[in-house]
Amino acid sequence: MANQIRCAHILVEKQSTALEIMEKLKKGESFSKLAMEYSLDGSRRQGGDLGFFGKGMMVKPFEDAAFALEKGQVSGLVKTQFGYHIIKRLE
Repeated sequence: MANQIRCAHILVEKQSTALEIMEKLKKGESFSKLAMEYSLDGSRRQGGDLGFFGKGMMVKPFEDAAFALEKGQVSGLVKTQFGYHIIKRLE
């Protein structure tokens, strides 16, 4: 468990959509509410919560960004083969 972190994310197809969401987050909108509204994957039902994961379980760019975050911190845009992620470190 020590090497695991818990994150939430918002996954979208277009960079323009991701930038729009970043603006909303900067204005104080709820990360989980935005995830439910915009995210393309199944985690949207949990407000983007991906649960706990360790190294090697996510694609490299996502993992690198997620593990670099402090608790409560939100990443910038992270591009992977799935689209654009905005990641929030939960614990």
